Amino acid sequence: MRTPAGKECRFYYEDFHRGRAVQECRLVQGSSGSLPWRPNYCALCPVPEILNANASPDLNLTLTIKPRLLGLGRRLEVTASCLKHHIPVDDPHIGCPRCNAERPGLDIFLKSLGSDDE
Repeated sequence: MRTPAGKECRFYYEDFHRGRAVQECRLVQGSSGSLPWRPNYCALCPVPEILNANASPDLNLTLTIKPRLLGLGRRLEVTASCLKHHIPVDDPHIGCPRCNAERPGLDIFLKSLGSDDE
């Protein structure tokens, strides 16, 4: 669904049908210790870019909203883990290194890129 910032995100939900006024981020609902979500946080959120870069079904994302120094502003922290291998993922844009190593055509593609330099 399209967020208020104009990005596509599968975790954003809104419902304005027949007088309802529901806007929520379903990724923040599952995280404990997070501040309440507001629609203007969608402009700062890195999750739509991560979803565009990595479409792995085994990637588990968690979004936590934390206050900045002295409570001025908010910081959005995204943590990622692999559901298949049960390991934390350092860069969610790239994904799990073990899942990437298991892809059958990826090594052939990387070898073909390296053969152009020779």
